[in-house]
Amino acid sequence: MMFKVKILVVGPCESGKTVLSNFLADATDTSSGEYHPTQGCRILEFETNNFNSRQNIEVELWDVSGDKKFESCWPAIAKDTNGVLFVYNPDQASHGQDLAKWHECFVQNQGLKDSQCAVFAHHKPGSSDRERAELSGSFNNLSVVQTNIEEDGEAVRDSFNKFLSGLQGIMSTNREQEELSIMNQR
Repeated sequence: MMFKVKILVVGPCESGKTVLSNFLADATDTSSGEYHPTQGCRILEFETNNFNSRQNIEVELWDVSGDKKFESCWPAIAKDTNGVLFVYNPDQASHGQDLAKWHECFVQNQGLKDSQCAVFAHHKPGSSDRERAELSGSFNNLSVVQTNIEEDGEAVRDSFNKFLSGLQGIMSTNREQEELSIMNQR
């Protein structure tokens, strides 16, 4: 059986969401290194193999614009989400606090649990290792993964695959509980 998972990639403008999404989906990035803001949302679809369960997972990665002018679209984008990947640039002091509104919209308002979230502090090439951004209290129970595709792309992919594996476990448990609930109603 193929698992299908919808993951939103959210965070402030210029935090590296599109670069990470392209990398994780093995999509070719045709940009010249110039910044091109995402308009609304991009959906990247790909299959990956979960080595724990030896199952293929069909991933929908929704690269969501960080621009507030698209905020009215967020509830529709959030519908039927299985997981949220928060991305921010730790070199930008404002990014940490900016994530709080995305957490409220995409996690709290959707009834998701912290176990369905991951946080990537995305370091751009040539950036310092010093953290300037501080996350709000909404992220106290989440571990932050330091990501740098250029220096250690495989570690980024491994962190994403661990997140994906955790989501698959949660979805399996939820599905089993739903099936039991249906059978018990008879």
